[in-house]
Amino acid sequence: MADEKVAVGTEARFDDVATKEGSVTDLDHLGYKEELIRTRSLYTILFQSLAIAAVPFGEGTALTSAIIGGGQLAYFVGWIVVCILDQCIAMSLSELASRFATSAGPYYWAFQLHRGKGRTALSFFTGWAFLIGNWTIALSVNFGSASLIAGTVTIYHPTWYANSWQLLLIFYAFTIGIFFVCAYGNRILPYIDTAASIWNGLTILIVCIGLSVAAGVGRHSVADTLGYYDTALSGWGGFTFFIGLLPAAYTFAALGLITSMAEECRDAAVDLPRALSLCIPIAGVAGLFFILPICATLPPLKAILNAPAGQALPYVFHVVMGTPGGGLALMFFIIIIAVFCSISITTAASRCTWAFCRDGAVPFHSFWAKVNKDQVPLNALLLLTGVQMLLGLINLGSSTAFTAFASVGTIALAVAYATPVLVSVLEGRRAVSTARFHWPAAVGWTVNLLAISWVAFQVVLFSMPTSLPVTITSMNWASVVFVGFMAISAIYYALFARKFYTGPPESDAL
Repeated sequence: MADEKVAVGTEARFDDVATKEGSVTDLDHLGYKEELIRTRSLYTILFQSLAIAAVPFGEGTALTSAIIGGGQLAYFVGWIVVCILDQCIAMSLSELASRFATSAGPYYWAFQLHRGKGRTALSFFTGWAFLIGNWTIALSVNFGSASLIAGTVTIYHPTWYANSWQLLLIFYAFTIGIFFVCAYGNRILPYIDTAASIWNGLTILIVCIGLSVAAGVGRHSVADTLGYYDTALSGWGGFTFFIGLLPAAYTFAALGLITSMAEECRDAAVDLPRALSLCIPIAGVAGLFFILPICATLPPLKAILNAPAGQALPYVFHVVMGTPGGGLALMFFIIIIAVFCSISITTAASRCTWAFCRDGAVPFHSFWAKVNKDQVPLNALLLLTGVQMLLGLINLGSSTAFTAFASVGTIALAVAYATPVLVSVLEGRRAVSTARFHWPAAVGWTVNLLAISWVAFQVVLFSMPTSLPVTITSMNWASVVFVGFMAISAIYYALFARKFYTGPPESDAL
């Protein structure tokens, strides 16, 4: 019967996967119809996940946090610690993505796993946390890219800095350019993700060689390269090390966005979880070749904190390479990575937006859920871009407020990831134990519990100011903004959504 459904309801392009249980037939059982083109293989979805991680961009743009967190010890050891803990999250999500291979993601998983009272509300708020995370993490990448471009100018003009309007215009130009690529280049996006992975590897190699050879301010001893630790910069004393975890945690915060690509994978029930599970080990090893040369050649930490325009990476590249041209050359590679990263994240975030609108959880959902003739969720992409541009205006009034909007993405995504994992644990992992891709029971329980614990700690960590004493400027407003977003979604649910949102479709695969 399942094979007959595939033969009747699926175009010829899916013939190569129609007989595989868990691919096209799973979408039927999960309550949805095919609307997007399945062009993604294991390799292209893995390349997209690596492009989203974008190690040189994530570790580079957040370098200041590592410096405040004590320097080399936090940057190097913190990378290893976060890779291990975030791998637990990735492994936990991989089982759920295999069991329920739909672009709806965490809110769908929470709805199907929780069979008791309140499952519709749980699904709604999980979905909004995931949606907010998608929107703000895309905003963070695009605005971070604009800031990096402006910061690169200071290599040649140290006294110049972009004012609020100039930075906003750079951000708008960057965001609109990414929109057009994602809207009209859908069929070549898998090739772009492949090119992004190659470019990431090439950049890491070039940075490694360039910094190691030039070493413009000298080379540190092995002990200092791997373990220099200054607790005086943050004021947090022994807690300083954890502040230094922020760059690595930010780098992998968006990894779960790849689950929203499920309905474009040829065999999502296997390829998607494999990509999730492989991304961090690959990026983790590659990242060491980016981090270690920086640790070995860092200028004085206080000088980095006083870098022009507050951009640490352009300053480090300039000083270590010894010439403006050398610094600019390395920054060129990083900026191209930022472009690739934004394309990959925007693509995934638009699919998340489309899926949540498809299930009726967003105002005017029927409009945003439309798919155009090229099978692209163009209206959802417009919504995502519009929200980012509106939130970008906040930076005109308060850069502190904008930073809170950018940081809240990590908290929102962590909460969205942990919710279905926690429900699965409370339900005894019964559903994921029958997924086509799942871990042995002992491994599954271990990574689930570690993932939940790590997310709980991350929420606290990303809500803390990075340095003491705390002022209005240095205060971290991320938790306040996240609670505010969720309060707005609660008001919307109480007044309107609860009357028509009944949750995603029931799965007949359980």
